[in-house]
Amino acid sequence: MQLSEREGLDLWRKAVTASVRSDAPDLTARQQAVLMTIALAPGPHTVRGLAEHLGIAKPAITRALDALERLGFIRRLPDDTDLRSIFVERTPEGMGYLRAFARLVLAAASGEEAGSGKPARRNSAVA
Repeated sequence: MQLSEREGLDLWRKAVTASVRSDAPDLTARQQAVLMTIALAPGPHTVRGLAEHLGIAKPAITRALDALERLGFIRRLPDDTDLRSIFVERTPEGMGYLRAFARLVLAAASGEEAGSGKPARRNSAVA
C-alpha cells in the first residue's frame, strides 16, 4: 500500500487522535521512539546504544527512560559484567501499550474508528 505524504500524515493523525482519546498515557514522540526501539530492534539496549541509534543525546534518552519506567513500560537491569552499564528492556505493560497503539494505527489504515468496527466519519472538506 503506497501512501502519499498527506495520507501518511492523516493516518498518523487518526491513530494519535484515537490514542489521546483513550485511557492510555500520552507519550511524547521521543518516548514513543525509545519504547518502539527497545521493543522492536534487537538488543541488548543501553542508554549509549539508544542515543546512537536514535541520534539524540544521552540525557534525553535518560529522561525518556525515566518517564517510561514510571509508567512500567521498561525496566533497567544492571550489566553483571560492567557495573557502569545498564541494560534496558521492555515490560509486558510496555508491549501492551504498543499492541494497543498498533491496533489504533491498523484501524485508521482500514478506515475504521479505532476499536468500534465502524467506518470512520469522513470530513467532507477537500484540502
